[in-house]
Amino acid sequence: MTDDRTKLAIERVGEDAIRFERMIDAPVETVWRYLADAELRGKWFAAGEAEPRVGGTITLVFDHDDLSTDEVPYPEAYAPYKGATGRETITRWEPPHVLAFTFEGSGEALFELSAEGERTRLVLTHSGIAKPEMFANFGGGWHSHLAVLQSLFGGEPVRDFWALHARSEVAVKEALGV
Repeated sequence: MTDDRTKLAIERVGEDAIRFERMIDAPVETVWRYLADAELRGKWFAAGEAEPRVGGTITLVFDHDDLSTDEVPYPEAYAPYKGATGRETITRWEPPHVLAFTFEGSGEALFELSAEGERTRLVLTHSGIAKPEMFANFGGGWHSHLAVLQSLFGGEPVRDFWALHARSEVAVKEALGV
């Protein structure tokens, strides 16, 4: 496996969007389950049930205690958000290739999956980011969460999610000039 979890691989798309591309060492159907299934999604991003249809609700419960292999406390800046719950609307549901949903009143997260042999190309586009200062937050968050997802399929585990997140925010600021 090629461990590219620390490679930033982010680009700005237009005025209000960022895009990530990652190769995941698992078939499309498996990666889809990690997007759609509440328990599996909670292992790398946010747990919560989803109504599997366009217009359905996807609940995102943010509790990042289990995203690091080491016991790591929440940073003070993020501690108030521990256990925060968002109820978003699914805007695309095309198993096992496309999932999109609104995101925290800040646009839409679009996941596109395609097979490349036994691996999956995952393209994540977060559009509708209204404030320039939010690029680093969303970019750092997505980079960190995608690194955790990749680690579930091999490679080095993420020992400290929050340290990765802090480094990712700085790298995103530099890469995007925000």
